[in-house]
Amino acid sequence: MLIADDHPVFLAGIYMLLTKAADIEIVGEANTGRRALALILETRPDIALLDISMPEMHGIAVTKRLVSEAVPTHVVLLSAHDDPTYVRQALGAGARGYVLKNSAGDNLTQAIRAVSNGGLYLDPAIAERCLPASDLVGPRTSGSVERGALPLTDRERDVIRLIALGFTNKEVAAKLGVTTKSVETYKTRASEKLDLRSRSKIVQYAILQGWYHNVL
Repeated sequence: MLIADDHPVFLAGIYMLLTKAADIEIVGEANTGRRALALILETRPDIALLDISMPEMHGIAVTKRLVSEAVPTHVVLLSAHDDPTYVRQALGAGARGYVLKNSAGDNLTQAIRAVSNGGLYLDPAIAERCLPASDLVGPRTSGSVERGALPLTDRERDVIRLIALGFTNKEVAAKLGVTTKSVETYKTRASEKLDLRSRSKIVQYAILQGWYHNVL
């Protein structure tokens, strides 16, 4: 994995913490967003741990660039901000993890492992309070979003759950043994039923259903 932060002391601390984990290998370090992007494109690590606030190019911008170029590296963002706006922007950009800088070290390693295994990780301090149910409810759901009572077929539910966990349409198709076009159809139907018009809304819905807790 690659790590990037513009504070040398914090970067060194992360390095020391992660090198203690036998299943985590660090292949590069960077102190600017532009340098992080260059190293990711060069080394193609499985995971990139990026500070949101970096000079030259912030972490969310790097994430968007990686997604736009279909780079397979999964991004976990580190942030001092617990503002819901940052969380939604990060998830909407395609990040698969969001960890607060003042969080426990165990949360960071857990985030890396969860994302490595195909999941999505939100810091426990923000997961339940940053994405409240009131943000999700739309005119079609009308407050009736309840765990275990989804107005979806089994296949639609499987597709939405895998997309929420960070998988691409192609990866979902491979997991379910269907075509990519079928995945797009199931996603569209489910999104219309639940009035979920963006990936960040799908993620919010997944949190309310407890799907991330099941993965982690």
